[in-house]
Amino acid sequence: MERALIVCDNEKASAFYKSYLKENGYMDILCVESYPSAKRAITDYDFDICFINLPMAGSNSVEQVIDIAEKNVCQVLLFIKADYYDEITDRVADYGIITVSKPISKPLLWQALRHALAAQRRIGMAHRESAKLEKKLDELKVISRAKLLLIINEDMTEEEAHKQIEKNAMDLRISRYQMAMDIIKKYQEK
Repeated sequence: MERALIVCDNEKASAFYKSYLKENGYMDILCVESYPSAKRAITDYDFDICFINLPMAGSNSVEQVIDIAEKNVCQVLLFIKADYYDEITDRVADYGIITVSKPISKPLLWQALRHALAAQRRIGMAHRESAKLEKKLDELKVISRAKLLLIINEDMTEEEAHKQIEKNAMDLRISRYQMAMDIIKKYQEK
């Protein structure tokens, strides 16, 4: 199930966005009326999409919208008056924010939502790949640390330490990472 956040201080617009999202399969929807509330919500939950309606508190300031887009994985759709569309679109496009001109037609909103979902899936894939690479890098750091401990404490070369970790891991049928953790633990106890 996809989760949506609506940031809007206009009750009528919030009701429209919420109704539209429900019509299109979103059941988990949170509506907030301010940027601080939006930032707290995004900290507490993972959202797939975030609708932000400008003006907010009478201002067309986009700095807080950019801040939300930069620091979170959710895809942001920014709804703005037609008078400001070109100016604001130019300012937010580099942050991956999709802008939609108001007044909004349902076909235009559907098109924007489809683009946002496609972009969100790509962001999600990149985020998962990044997490996987970070985990691999952390594992390599632990293995390198274990090799260094073997080099220092067992008077081995780097190649010998590498082979020792691989051999012990295979013999014990555990990962090289787990073997490295065991080596680190052994030498920390001394």
